[in-house]
Amino acid sequence: MEGFYFTGEKYRFPSPNPNVKMYIITYLSDGLKVKGLLAEPKESGVYPGFLYLRGGIKNVGMVRPARIAQFASEGFVVFAPFYRGNRGGEGDEDFAGRDREDAFSAYRWLKEQPNVLKSQIHVFGFSRGGVMALFTAIYMEGVASVVSWGGVTDMTLTYMERMDLRRMMKRVIGGSPNKCKSKYDGRTPLFELGKITCPVLIIHGLKDENVSAEHSFRLEKGLHQLGKEVTTWYFEDYTHYFPPVVNRQVVTNLCQWMKSQGESC
Repeated sequence: MEGFYFTGEKYRFPSPNPNVKMYIITYLSDGLKVKGLLAEPKESGVYPGFLYLRGGIKNVGMVRPARIAQFASEGFVVFAPFYRGNRGGEGDEDFAGRDREDAFSAYRWLKEQPNVLKSQIHVFGFSRGGVMALFTAIYMEGVASVVSWGGVTDMTLTYMERMDLRRMMKRVIGGSPNKCKSKYDGRTPLFELGKITCPVLIIHGLKDENVSAEHSFRLEKGLHQLGKEVTTWYFEDYTHYFPPVVNRQVVTNLCQWMKSQGESC
């Protein structure tokens, strides 16, 4: 716990699940103090690691304790960074630019934990977190598997589809894709899929209007063209948010899929 990526700040957080312990962790990313939520099974043991990469920006899409506890109750040590500039953390988010280091440093921190199987650290991204998860699989060694659920994979496509996000994206990224093509391409993992060496699971509701299924179709196509291992679960009747009963079953299924992947590639 006293490794290079930990500041020493760890505070107990109220858990919504009696079988799961939770803590607020402060870790170091690019020299910044960044906050995140740690959830682990109450029963002592060594468990697979699960890096949960949230969607949205600022308070939109913020980490929900009940969601994190849901994954921890499946037998994982789960760490969910809030990203820089949130919940008392230093710095400012820049939508999968420099703040992707917050995911990388969180992965390294999770790998240091004594109750985590170092050969079994899985990465999960929801919505904007899909980009963060894919970049983590691209740049970090030893990722056991990666899951993109309703995940963004193409930042220019997001700009084109989401008129309500354009003002924010121009402010954070520096302009439109026409003006700043390299910055949008640099935030698009589709150009670097050849560096992924672990199995990928894609989950998407085909009625999703927040992140269109085209993002997942492009990811699937790119992985197939490169001969990568990819599994897809598409749901015809669902949007960005699945009904609670279905959501719980998909969580159980994806956790079983993760555990079935064996040791990291």
